[in-house]
Amino acid sequence: MCGDCVKKEYPSRGNTCLENGSFLLNFTGCAVCNKLDFMLITNRCLKEEDREEIVTYGHLCKNCHHVVARHEYTFSIMDEFQEYSMLCLLCGKAENTISILPDDPRQMTLLF
Repeated sequence: MCGDCVKKEYPSRGNTCLENGSFLLNFTGCAVCNKLDFMLITNRCLKEEDREEIVTYGHLCKNCHHVVARHEYTFSIMDEFQEYSMLCLLCGKAENTISILPDDPRQMTLLF
């Protein structure tokens, strides 16, 4: 993983969790070949462990195949919520929780 290829290491992305793709706005160009181009996705792997899906892959420079970052995305269902998280030097870090019920119990107000 290469901190010289990104503007900011692990930028905060709020609740934007990417299962695939690259956050090119954070890419300054390859520190090895000095080219600013698209990324290659390599070694994409999907594992399922204990009701959790984990997707991992690498971001590589399209020109010289320099490894820029390793991406990890997780998805799980906990009780009545879907939970997502992302951790990547290039794409950043983020978490999100979404209710699987029609009405989100966190948004309900007490009426008494």
